[in-house]
Amino acid sequence: QVQLVESGGGLVQAGGSLRLSCAASGRTFSRYGMGWFRQAPGKEREFVAGISWSGSSTLYADSVKGRFTISRDNAKITAYLQMNSLKPEDTAAYYCAADRTRWGAGMNDYWGQGTQVTVSS
Repeated sequence: QVQLVESGGGLVQAGGSLRLSCAASGRTFSRYGMGWFRQAPGKEREFVAGISWSGSSTLYADSVKGRFTISRDNAKITAYLQMNSLKPEDTAAYYCAADRTRWGAGMNDYWGQGTQVTVSS
């Protein structure tokens, strides 16, 4: 069982930056792929970024490539999402996910409760 707790969301102006953190419980964290998803009001949840258990492989949605960076620190049992050059369309609830076999859009084993990111224009 893995429990995930996100933090770092907030209100930021367009062009600004935020770093989200996902603190995980469990000694097997390093064996899980990790990822971030987001859901805006009235829209479906969408994949943002994913990282393999070792951190050697990453995936990004086209909409965030070049602006967002996913990383992980297995010693700290934490995953991160550095978000730069934020746009109003990035406004959403951001969710951390963990999966035993995947780190892309199909991740579905464990979810955090979400953290809100609001980007003002």
